[in-house]
Amino acid sequence: MSGSIRDTLEEKLKRFNQLEREMSDPEVLGNGARMSAAAREHGGLAKIANKYRDFKRLTDEIRGCKEMIEDAEDVDEREMAETEIESLREQREELWNELLSLTVGGEDSHRTRCVMEIRAGTGGEEAALFARDLYEMYRRYAEQRRWKTEIMDASASEKGGFKEITLTLEGEGVYRDLQYESGGHRVQRVPETETQGRVHTSAATVAVMPEPEDVEVDLKPDDYRIDKFCASGPGGQHVNKTESAIRLTHHDTGIVVQCQDEKSQHKNLAKALRVLKARIYEKKREEEAAKQAATRKGLIGSGDRSQRIRTYNFPQNRLTDHRINLTLYKLDQIVAGDLEPVTDALIEYDRDQLRGDMIE
Repeated sequence: MSGSIRDTLEEKLKRFNQLEREMSDPEVLGNGARMSAAAREHGGLAKIANKYRDFKRLTDEIRGCKEMIEDAEDVDEREMAETEIESLREQREELWNELLSLTVGGEDSHRTRCVMEIRAGTGGEEAALFARDLYEMYRRYAEQRRWKTEIMDASASEKGGFKEITLTLEGEGVYRDLQYESGGHRVQRVPETETQGRVHTSAATVAVMPEPEDVEVDLKPDDYRIDKFCASGPGGQHVNKTESAIRLTHHDTGIVVQCQDEKSQHKNLAKALRVLKARIYEKKREEEAAKQAATRKGLIGSGDRSQRIRTYNFPQNRLTDHRINLTLYKLDQIVAGDLEPVTDALIEYDRDQLRGDMIE
């Protein structure tokens, strides 16, 4: 295996073993929040950690068979070891392909929760409507995958679109699959308001961030400023007269998060803190990735918002992902939530980048 993949898998297994010890520690057992966070992270790591354990065991057994072949004193003994080593290699290759799929996405591929931000870009009201369409596409895809979704904050436009919307998603494989959505999305279509049938181009940006466990981002009340204000938008008199909306400003990074989706100030604060932790964690990830940029292979999951990753051409019913030169003529099905063909192609591309690096 290449150093980067081996290091990632070793780190995951090390963390998995550490969590197993923590979950039997009386101090952790007596702390509901810590126990819940440890159990959730342990569950997210279980599949890849156990498969990597098996991979290491098979590798050791193959090494042992090689030694038997070298030390064999008769033909029968050598042939038996050669037959055994062939079977072990087949098992390991199958496991290798499974590990490749699970390794795609790097060290955060096991995350079962993520934060998604969708923002309207150039194109005015049409861009806001496109942002809404992207949200609906991801919501339907999440329903198919049986992931949970929750809106954290939303800013609506006059005609029912979204200037921006922040949501969380939770479920197995959620970050591994959705990380590829980060970047610039461009739409080409005839807007509802267009009277002469002209095709317009507008854009939206998507950012997908893994949501860390509470214990991973040490955030104290002194680390941020809280501003309370009256929520705007639909919601009636209660929304406009009560200071239920929350804005958090993180002192060290300058990151600003706001939430006004709930009528309860406490609920808005809890949601805003989740998003703030995700953004702080993402900033640390980006800084680390910048240091390692020269050796990174899976760049299609880099999450750079400034990069135009995809075009949605409605007149031709065409979706094009520019990173891997993928073109599909079933845009209507994709925006209806059938995102799997796109996600599968992106994962397979990343798998191919890693494929030659797994076997020693």
